[in-house]
Amino acid sequence: MSNEERKESREEGLAPVPPQEELLVAIERYLAAGVRLGTRVSNAYLQRRGFIFSVRPDGLRILNLRKIDERIRIAAKMIARYDPEKVVAYSAKPYGFRPVEMFCKFVRCRAITGRFVPGTFTNPNLNHYIEADLLISTDPKADTQAIEEAAKMGIPIIALVDTDTPIDYVDLMIPCNNKGRRSLALIYWLLARQVLRVRGELKENEDLPVPPEEFEVKVSIEGVL
Repeated sequence: MSNEERKESREEGLAPVPPQEELLVAIERYLAAGVRLGTRVSNAYLQRRGFIFSVRPDGLRILNLRKIDERIRIAAKMIARYDPEKVVAYSAKPYGFRPVEMFCKFVRCRAITGRFVPGTFTNPNLNHYIEADLLISTDPKADTQAIEEAAKMGIPIIALVDTDTPIDYVDLMIPCNNKGRRSLALIYWLLARQVLRVRGELKENEDLPVPPEEFEVKVSIEGVL
């Protein structure tokens, strides 16, 4: 990256980043997906931990790109330690449905989307009961039932955390824009690729057989002029 590009990145509200080859993906792809864009509400804990880099004049919080990249790597190492069959990725929000399903397709874990049926983690007498060892939450604000049951059962929780996200019971946070469909697609694509690299199922310079766009929820434009 040139000095001019680094200056432009800083002016955009990004934390200083390492050389491009040290990032999991080119900085341009991170920027295009909007993964660093937070909300106008800030969690004091995230601020103290350095997850929030700056505040734009309009009040929008900007997340630290370096922290996003680092936490994806850490989360991948954590996920890779578990039996895939005991890992559950969940999204209550529609924009997370396809990213979660595609992530689980490649990582071979269990995907749950939509309503989380009470008792899924806590009642072994139910047909839908799942004995999980790790939960990945797309948005703890929406995934409350799954978060609470996982916490009750002592199941570790990895969560995608925006600047306004409640962090109770979360064991490992991945700071990111967890509301945008392009951001969610890229985060789950990177996480899947990194898990497979940690497992040794992909080489360090090898990508998934599909691009991040394949993880993205497709929005219908039917009826739009």
